[in-house]
Amino acid sequence: MCGTCGCSTTPDSLERLPKEEATETVSVLSNLLSKNNHAAAHNREHLDRAGVLCINLMSSPGAGKTALLEATIDALAGRYRIGVIEGDLETENDAERIRAKGVPAVQISTGTACHLDAHMVHRALHDLTLGDLDILFIENVGNLVCPASFDLGHHLNVTLLSTTEGDDKPAKYPVMFRSTDLMLLTKGDLLAVLDDFQPERAEAALRNLANAAPCLTVSSRDADSLAPWLNWLDARVADLKQGAPLNPVMQPDGALMHAAE
Repeated sequence: MCGTCGCSTTPDSLERLPKEEATETVSVLSNLLSKNNHAAAHNREHLDRAGVLCINLMSSPGAGKTALLEATIDALAGRYRIGVIEGDLETENDAERIRAKGVPAVQISTGTACHLDAHMVHRALHDLTLGDLDILFIENVGNLVCPASFDLGHHLNVTLLSTTEGDDKPAKYPVMFRSTDLMLLTKGDLLAVLDDFQPERAEAALRNLANAAPCLTVSSRDADSLAPWLNWLDARVADLKQGAPLNPVMQPDGALMHAAE
């Protein structure tokens, strides 16, 4: 999808390259991740020092990340001070929706890149006053592949899977769902009219990846359905305040970004 993360690089494509070129490609990708991870650690230090919980929201396009953020901001008004970093290829549409809620939002336009990286987030952090925040959400670029490979300096990953998608998405996109700390099944209000999406099958697909992360069904149109999600956020804020180590699950260092499954 883009020329910066190596997402077109697979074991098969490397085998087709001359040995020297394949070796050089893997070396460049390893260096890219190493520099990214260094910047991510720097970002996390700033967030830890300020006591700001940072959540990376990932999903395919249209899964409802911005709608969830709007509903969450409404539900948490007066309890937490929230900031948002928005990632899209173009436009400030999502950031404008968040600002309309009275919440600071910084838009990152990635151009052709299909994910955010730690350097982009570092620049965005300079446009926010961390001392004025309790929770910072990063709405990553809509994509179920590359965002899972880049540590942004955040604390936890939350992956959205909407009921309008297949309930076998965790099986099809294992790298993304292996790294999630919480799976949210969004647009839960549509389950009544969708007979081809079974929450139980989606959760079973997650468990087949040896991931014990909670699986919650929510609807941004139903405030009551958000309670378990809000309780989860409360618990994570408390974890951070108590000094619990919060680090996102990433692929093992040196692993190919898109290992064959």
